[in-house]
Amino acid sequence: MSQYDEGHTVAGWTGTAIATIGSAVLGAGICTVSAALIVGGLGIVAASVLVTWALHLAGWGKPPGVRPRGQWRMGARDLTARDGHSDCWGCRLAGRGRRTAAVAVASEAASEVVPVTGDPEPAAAEAGR
Repeated sequence: MSQYDEGHTVAGWTGTAIATIGSAVLGAGICTVSAALIVGGLGIVAASVLVTWALHLAGWGKPPGVRPRGQWRMGARDLTARDGHSDCWGCRLAGRGRRTAAVAVASEAASEVVPVTGDPEPAAAEAGR
């Protein structure tokens, strides 16, 4: 039994299994000089990337770095995946993870904008009576 977090996750093993099948199909296509098998193998390998990414975003992967010991088991789900991981390019590609200072300032400024409609606010209208 390992004393270190080796990153064995559902997303990792699933992606590896699909990529292995795709590589076998691709290799068979190269050996038989079959364009259909080559294209099919490349498609399966591309699908493995997308499946792994989707599982990671669903919480079946792991954030970069070492996880807490309680999350080392294979079926441990990452509950922080919804917000994104700060140093994970996969989360950033999905629009999650680290927010830049410009985005944070823009979102704060947008939340402070009050639409101007010409009508006084209800509290101001009642105070003016």
